[in-house]
Amino acid sequence: MRSRLINDMEVQPMNIKKLSLTFIPTLLASALSSAALAGYPVNINAAAAPELADALDGVGLSKAEAIVSYRDINGPFLNKESLTSVRGIGEATLEKNRDYILLDAPKPNMD
Repeated sequence: MRSRLINDMEVQPMNIKKLSLTFIPTLLASALSSAALAGYPVNINAAAAPELADALDGVGLSKAEAIVSYRDINGPFLNKESLTSVRGIGEATLEKNRDYILLDAPKPNMD
């Protein structure tokens, strides 16, 4: 394919195959990374720190460990808003994750 001049500018013809080989992987990577950032439902009264960090948007392992520590000291969370009592968890984090926060009471250990 040859280039041509349009309004004194050299224009290369579009190579659909080449374009699709670069555009589609970029598009897929973007979609996958966006999905990976989306939260998923998690029981904040039972989940371990790694699961909390994975499930809640804006909560890394350090904040997740703080959630578990707070829960161990103070007992189960009674409502979603009480999560903001954990140092580092504010209203913005709560609102981003409100739909993913479950409050089921932890199951007793029968061992």
